[in-house]
Amino acid sequence: MDVLGLISTFIRVVENGSIAAAARAKGMSPAAVSQSLSRLEAHLGVRLLSRTTRSMTLTENGKRYFEKVRHIPHDIELASQAAANETKPQGPLCIATTAAFGRYVLAPLMPAFKASFPDIDIELIATDRNVDHRLEGVDVSIRIEAQLNDQLIARKIASLPFIFCAAPAYLDRAGTPQTLAELSQHACLVFRYPTDRRFLPWTFMVNGQPVNAKPDPSFISDDIDIIAKIAVYGGGIARLASFVAQPLIDSGQLRPLYWSGHNGESSVESLPMNIYACVTERSALNAKVRAFIEFLEAAI
Repeated sequence: MDVLGLISTFIRVVENGSIAAAARAKGMSPAAVSQSLSRLEAHLGVRLLSRTTRSMTLTENGKRYFEKVRHIPHDIELASQAAANETKPQGPLCIATTAAFGRYVLAPLMPAFKASFPDIDIELIATDRNVDHRLEGVDVSIRIEAQLNDQLIARKIASLPFIFCAAPAYLDRAGTPQTLAELSQHACLVFRYPTDRRFLPWTFMVNGQPVNAKPDPSFISDDIDIIAKIAVYGGGIARLASFVAQPLIDSGQLRPLYWSGHNGESSVESLPMNIYACVTERSALNAKVRAFIEFLEAAI
């Protein structure tokens, strides 16, 4: 009996919330998943799941068992990697990233990365939600500073500028702000983090000290491409990562803004976007993850 295989199926059922969803995730039929659960319960001599035609819940025994076994597949993968003593990066690599960074930065780089490491099979998850490395099988995630937490080991790999910009038509109509104080007189396009609903702060370094501007939001969105599109069509001033803004500036659709000092302040700069590569533990920095991080550092 393949007990580890039965445990893996049980974990997938719990994580996916139903036998049907677990079957799709594992590429099995629902009947085969159900039979695996029954064999595991028979092997243990306890009922793990209470199943009806409309619902499925963990029994008390099932809850205790799940907490003990939920990390087994991940631990086995780490043990296999440690024992393999890889001579070259190889195998599946699951990368999670914010949607915009994945679309504008990672996607164009993936063919070159694959050409450099043909034995690595890449899966790219582009999402702005919180990703659980263990539950979703993620090897490495690319995050901005606001997405870091104490459960991750983070390595800074890049610092990219934010660019404040607006359409020429908007600036011709509303005027170009010359100081941070004048931002309050303009329509501002503000990004809201989808995970916790906070606004992306408009932070500047003024004479070496961080200062948060207080824009009056004219439009709010949790999608940076929507913010950029509204800016292009004259909706107001946007704060965009350089990889989003620069192509629109180069094409003449947006115009960058430059700030002068005020009240005796002589140096005003927008705070950059710091990019981090994150893993759950140092043992997860295997050959393929290291290869990806080093490739990305060199590329950006």
